[in-house]
Amino acid sequence: MKTGKTVITDPFWLRYRSLVRHEMIPYQWKVLNDEIDVRIERERNDPSIPNEKSHALENFRIAAGIHEGHHYGWVFQDSDVYKWLEAVAWSLMEEPDEDLKKLADSVVDLIALAQEPDGYLGTYFTIEEPDRKYKSLMNSHELYCAGHFMEAAAAYYEATGSRKVLETAKKLAAHIERELGPEGTFGYDGHEEVEIGLMKLYHLTGEERYLRLGSYFLRIRGTDADFFGDQQKTDSGSEPLIGGMGVFSRRYFQAHRPPVQQDTAEGHAVRMVYLCTAMADAAASEGDKEMLEACRRIWRNIVDRRMYITGGIGSTVHGEAFTFDYDLPNDTMYCETCASVGLVFFASQMLRSESIGEYGDVMERALYNTVLAGTALDGKHFFYVNPLEVNPSASMWDPGKSHVKPVRPQWLGCACCPPNLARLLASVDRYIYTVKDDRCLVNLYISSETEVPVSGGTARITQETDYPKSGTVRIRVGAPENGAFDLGLRIPGWSRTYGVTLDGAAADESSFENGYFYIRKLAGEHEIVLNLGMKPRLYKADPRVRADLGKAAMTRGPLVYCLEEADNGKDLHLLSIDPAGEVQEEEEKGELGDIIRITAAGKRIREPEETERLYRSADESAVQEETVRLRFIPYYTWANRGSNEMCVWVRTI
Repeated sequence: MKTGKTVITDPFWLRYRSLVRHEMIPYQWKVLNDEIDVRIERERNDPSIPNEKSHALENFRIAAGIHEGHHYGWVFQDSDVYKWLEAVAWSLMEEPDEDLKKLADSVVDLIALAQEPDGYLGTYFTIEEPDRKYKSLMNSHELYCAGHFMEAAAAYYEATGSRKVLETAKKLAAHIERELGPEGTFGYDGHEEVEIGLMKLYHLTGEERYLRLGSYFLRIRGTDADFFGDQQKTDSGSEPLIGGMGVFSRRYFQAHRPPVQQDTAEGHAVRMVYLCTAMADAAASEGDKEMLEACRRIWRNIVDRRMYITGGIGSTVHGEAFTFDYDLPNDTMYCETCASVGLVFFASQMLRSESIGEYGDVMERALYNTVLAGTALDGKHFFYVNPLEVNPSASMWDPGKSHVKPVRPQWLGCACCPPNLARLLASVDRYIYTVKDDRCLVNLYISSETEVPVSGGTARITQETDYPKSGTVRIRVGAPENGAFDLGLRIPGWSRTYGVTLDGAAADESSFENGYFYIRKLAGEHEIVLNLGMKPRLYKADPRVRADLGKAAMTRGPLVYCLEEADNGKDLHLLSIDPAGEVQEEEEKGELGDIIRITAAGKRIREPEETERLYRSADESAVQEETVRLRFIPYYTWANRGSNEMCVWVRTI
């Protein structure tokens, strides 16, 4: 069951929505059109990464026969355009803009022109190698791009009623069904995404064929462990579509066994959470207990053993992948922005099946930390990788850390993250509530107004809060007298204390269940006030996380905090924090925005006066320390003041 339109009134999030509309969308349009002179950086030191230009929209013009030329960029470059279009759709749903709609309509027209008569859509293969269509699915990303277009088409149709975008997407889906569906050639994409797109078409149109095809791809994945290898043997291309992919095992592609049999998060992190998003959607839509149980197992593995405190996932640059339990290095990790975007998707879909607060906790953690950190405060610089520890010298000189950037690039050779960020930030209203069976879950505390369907009609819900600065949330409910429903308030796992009042009186404490506090049988007009404890809190990691042993991380509410060289001087590794020391909060409005800065008692190791010897006897001299005040800022605000050191985890005294 869907909520009605949710209107965000929250200053914190209105700033980001405005940033998407007025900065990200126009800026990304210019980059995708090669209309702006920007420095495009490679994600890491790899000369094979194309970084001269985007060429993404020009690829469509060439495929459509408007211009002549060759395809440039990654084989999946089309997806940058599709995600941009989806961001535009969500933005138009928030606020109509005829000029922006005309621009987006021109993109829809261009995509339709680039589509081949039989429904195929993929500019690389149309332009360069038509004989290789669907012949190298491990590398081709054809279905990945198709999925992103289906997602964009569903959103754009909802926003504008465009029949052209919907018919183009349906024509593409029909082509895929003929070629690779149950009656076609066996095959599935190396990068999951089409399954999500098909589910979006299903929810939009109600046509069962899209649900069946999406479930089919989920079911056949991994049933033939040699599929990718067998395709490679018969591929007629002289060069791989993406170099180096052949070295990865089937675990990298989540194809080592059928998804319903998997129980750990393996391989490329974005692929993994996209797969889980589709499975969780299918499980909720079909009541598929086997898929839901697989999602539960993988969720537990991610959250309990393979997720960073920031909501980042992906421990290694090699394959942008998960590694093994408790392997969470801070300075060589990956934590791709897209992976945390996908984790938000996964958590949201799980809430459709299970009203469990932990899903909302993780969604919030990823959103407020890694996702927001993925963009600079100006909306025109972006992180692909979101580290928890940075030394600019290491980023420059250590080949194993070239992916760890101390400042956000203007654009990236692989530009999947910037438009992914834009589409999520533009649609954050979709994640505030989950509505089902006369129950409305409040997952995110964001000032907003919405309407939810209840048995007796429609209920109005209004949130007022300055969260995450404070933990006070005021909710007004107006429901029909004969339309009673349950309202569930998520009590975050980080909040040690909370209080709930209903119309000024303390609510029944027995109403807490699986992370949500329920106000039962709401009808008529009511006011609910939730107060969450927001005191700064230090966390320690499981001792099996070697990188964090003897260290602590500062948090406040949903926000993870960090130390930055700009506030604390160089050599952050010489600092330590006193867990029992005084902690102070101070509101600050400045270059980092309107934030709560935290200061804490700590110490700094003094460098030895005699520096000629690299090593010295342990009993030769005691470590000399000086007392200092550590100055913490919200993690999402770091790297907005130039290149400098940063760390999340700090040694404890």
